[in-house]
Amino acid sequence: MAPLDRREAPLRGQPVDLCQLFEAEGAYVWKSLRRLGVPPSDLEDLTHDLFLEVQRRLDDYDPSRPVRPWLFGFAMRLAMRHKKRAHRRHEQPEQGHDEVADAAALPDQQLAARQDRRLVLSALEAIDMSRRAVFVLHDIDGEPMHEIARALGLPVNTGYSRLRAARQDFAAAVRRLRPDEGER
Repeated sequence: MAPLDRREAPLRGQPVDLCQLFEAEGAYVWKSLRRLGVPPSDLEDLTHDLFLEVQRRLDDYDPSRPVRPWLFGFAMRLAMRHKKRAHRRHEQPEQGHDEVADAAALPDQQLAARQDRRLVLSALEAIDMSRRAVFVLHDIDGEPMHEIARALGLPVNTGYSRLRAARQDFAAAVRRLRPDEGER
């Protein structure tokens, strides 16, 4: 199998091979689940669960369309179900948002990057899931709105409305989490 281009829809125009899809998009799914509020301790299991769901729905995928928005739809639904189940079991969301730091960076750069990641993840937690999904897909993943709307099953204008509101929510959350920013 030839290596897949990360930015291009990797399976566009090709039949879907689940192993190839997992290799190409497993890291993207993991990051998406994390951005949707899944605790680090559950990411590996939920990533695998997502690909099991994908396997059952492979016939629904249109290979002429980008695969990432389609996968993100699975991630959003899975993250929402996971959050509901955790609430029923009275689990507390994890507060530590640690991720692997860049080994090539200096210690102070690693600390700053880790703090920035924590800030972003905490700010994302403050956004309603329906808005957060559009925000992550558009502003973080760089997907076009028509693909986001199709993947999430909503009108394009609703997608833009949610994106605008999510940007406002995100900015407000960052201001709340970093109150000293206005003094600089």
